[in-house]
Amino acid sequence: MLISVMLAACGDDGPSDVGAAAMASMSSPDGLPMGTVTLVQGPNGVLMSADVGDLTPGPHGFHIHSVGACTPDFSAAGAHFAPTDDGHGFMHPEGKHAGDLPNIYAGTDGTARADVFTDQVTLAADAETSVFDSDGSAIIIHDKPDSYGAEPGAGDRVACGVIERN
Repeated sequence: MLISVMLAACGDDGPSDVGAAAMASMSSPDGLPMGTVTLVQGPNGVLMSADVGDLTPGPHGFHIHSVGACTPDFSAAGAHFAPTDDGHGFMHPEGKHAGDLPNIYAGTDGTARADVFTDQVTLAADAETSVFDSDGSAIIIHDKPDSYGAEPGAGDRVACGVIERN
């Protein structure tokens, strides 16, 4: 009896979407496949795992963008995902966009594998910070690293993938 009471209490405290999963199939501007970014909802945020190839070696800006579209060109993905209208960059004095993420790094073979955790977004459909809002969201990888400053400057968009539920 005590165990069932404890389990019921634990179930009430945590988000009901824990374990929900999504994926973005990343493509180049020419439409060639470049890999995937998977997203898994945890009790305190979302774990994003990138496995992407065909990048230039070195650091690349890695962001969630505000529109779930990559065509006709990657500008269709809009600006960074910012449901609470915070400023750009980790170093912004008033906080960062929910879509601002750490840079990822491609090795000499052009492959980038990274795990990034963010508590700024959710996969829950009805939450203010859901990547599944009315127009969806996309993952963008940029040519250059993000400066983390108030002014965006990560260069061209070299990979895009619409976030879709698994």
